[in-house]
Amino acid sequence: MTRGKFIVFEGGDGSGKSTILEMVYNYLIENNIECIKTREPGGIKISEQIREVILDPKNTLMDGKTEALLYAAARRQHLVEKVIKELEKGKIVLCDRFVYSSLAYQGYARGLGIKEVFEINKFAIDDYMPDLSILFDVSPEIGLSRISKNNEREVNRLDLEKIDFHKKVREGYDIIYKDNSKDIIKINAEKSVEEVFDEVKNIVLRKINEK
Repeated sequence: MTRGKFIVFEGGDGSGKSTILEMVYNYLIENNIECIKTREPGGIKISEQIREVILDPKNTLMDGKTEALLYAAARRQHLVEKVIKELEKGKIVLCDRFVYSSLAYQGYARGLGIKEVFEINKFAIDDYMPDLSILFDVSPEIGLSRISKNNEREVNRLDLEKIDFHKKVREGYDIIYKDNSKDIIKINAEKSVEEVFDEVKNIVLRKINEK
């Protein structure tokens, strides 16, 4: 059986990646393409429990290294319990966030070091990286404005960080993109939902159809 494709949606808070992921997933299902959708941190019971600890707005005392280690732990369990198994069944796995999120948020924005956080994650994932990462680029001002207008979206501990933190996240993603441009496609996520969906859908279809 041919192994499936692991496609990750990355970006800052309010970038619209989760919305577009849902739309792409529905499109693939409607066109009889076997796929699953999942998210980080989370996707399975243990990782969802870790998610609750990481993102609880009450956990204001959480140390940056603790945060990075918890993300890596959730990622490890999610990967071995769900992602790899589904890929081995030949399915397309659409995942909301993966390693690059940790590098941008904890590595760069928290100041722990991109290389240092990557070393933590190398231990967690055994060098198991996505076939493709799509980076949703949006200014922090627009992203946070979208969050404030969306009453249905959960507001977590990272959403409550000051604008400077979110600006650093974007800077971190830019650095990561420049260093990994062969594996990441960056899109302008400030366009309309319809435009972004159409662009991402085509990117995903091209990757799925690659031999």
